[in-house]
Amino acid sequence: MGTAPGDSRGFWPLLCGYAVSSYGNYLNLIALGLFSYHLTGSAWATGLVMAIRLGAGFVTGLTVGRVLDRVSRRPLLIGLDLTQAAAMVALVLVPSLPVLLLVAVILGAGNTTFVVALRSGVPELVGADERARANGRLVTARSLATVLGFGSAGLVIDLGGYDAAFLLNAGSFLVSALALAFVAWPEPEPGPAAEPTGGGHRAVWRMLPPLIAGMVVVRGLDALASAGHNVALPIFASSTAPAHPATVMTEFMTAWAIGSLGAHQLVSRLVKRIDHRVFAAATCVMSVCFVLAFTGLPAAALIAVCLLAGIADGVTEIGYVSTLQTLPGPERTRIFGLSASVENSAFGGGMVVAAGLLEAWPVLPVVGGFHGVALIGVLIFLLVSVRRTSDGERVVDQSRPGAGADA
Repeated sequence: MGTAPGDSRGFWPLLCGYAVSSYGNYLNLIALGLFSYHLTGSAWATGLVMAIRLGAGFVTGLTVGRVLDRVSRRPLLIGLDLTQAAAMVALVLVPSLPVLLLVAVILGAGNTTFVVALRSGVPELVGADERARANGRLVTARSLATVLGFGSAGLVIDLGGYDAAFLLNAGSFLVSALALAFVAWPEPEPGPAAEPTGGGHRAVWRMLPPLIAGMVVVRGLDALASAGHNVALPIFASSTAPAHPATVMTEFMTAWAIGSLGAHQLVSRLVKRIDHRVFAAATCVMSVCFVLAFTGLPAAALIAVCLLAGIADGVTEIGYVSTLQTLPGPERTRIFGLSASVENSAFGGGMVVAAGLLEAWPVLPVVGGFHGVALIGVLIFLLVSVRRTSDGERVVDQSRPGAGADA
C-alpha cells in the first residue's frame, strides 16, 4: 500500500516514522555513551565509539548520493531500519566491545542515509510549494524527539537498565520500518555518470552554485561551534551547580528544544521568506545566544537565551534545507550527502579539539572561540553573497515558507 509521489498524505507516515526513530536515536545517544564507559571503564574508548559513529556517517555522506540515485529508496531504508534494530538486539545479547563498535558503524551509516534520503526526497513527496512547511514539521518532530529522548533516558536506564534502552531503540527502528512501508517514494532520476574514485566529493563541490556552497560551509562551521558547547555543557553545569548539574543541563536542552519547536510556527506565520540573509542572521543569533548561555546567567535568563537559540536553530535548518531542495533531483541528493559529511566531520573534529582545549582553558573562552569562528564565517559569507547579488547574480533560494501555512 502507498501513496502517489507528490501526494502530501504520503508524507505523514514518513513524518511519524522519523519522529519515533529520532526519539530512539536521542535516547540511544545517552544510553550508548554511558554504556560504552560502563563496558570499557575508559574515557578514551568511549570517545572512540563516538568517533567511529561520526566517521561512518562522514564516509556514508560521500557515497550515499550515488546510491540513492540508482536504487529504490523504500526497500533500502526499510532494510537499514531492520539492520539497525537487529544491531541493537545483538548488543543486548552479546554486550562486548567488538559488537559495540559494529553497532556504532551501523548507526552512523544508517542515520546519515535516512537523513539524506528524507531531505532530498521531500520535494517529490509533498511538491515544491509545500517543502518549507514539510521541513518545519520535520524540525518540530525532531525537537519533540530530542525533549522526550533526552528527558526519558535517565528514567528508562534507571528502571530497566541499558537493555531496556537498547530494546526501546530497536523498537523505534521497527516502527520506522513499518511507517516507511506506507510511503511511495519517487523512482530515482537518472544521475550523472559516476565520478572517478576519490574525486566524487570534489566534483560535487564544483557543481554547487556559489551561494549554496557558502551555505554548506556555514552549516559546517555551525556544527563545529555546536561541538564546542556540547562538550563544554557538562563541565559548565558541574561547575555552576555542583549539587544539581543535571538541572542546568535539563534547563539548557529543554529550552533549546522548545524554541526549535516554535520555529515552524514563527516561519509559517511571520517570516515571509527565508533567503541567505535570514539564514545568516539566524545563525548569528544562535551563536551569540549559546555564548551568552555560558556566562553564568540566572536560571530565567539562561532559559530565555536557550529558547531564542532554539528558535534561531530551527529557522536556519528550515531555510537551509528548503534552499538545497530547490536543486534538481540527482544533484540535490548528492549535495545533501556532501552536507551530511561536512556536518559530521566538523562536529566530530570539533568535539576532539574542544575536549583538548577544555583541559587547559575555562569553558567560556572555549565556547566563545568556537562560536566566534562561526560568526566570522557567517560575516564573510554575507559580504561575499552581497557582492555577488549586487553584481547581478540570481539568488537561488526563492522559497516562501509562509505559503500555505497551518492555521
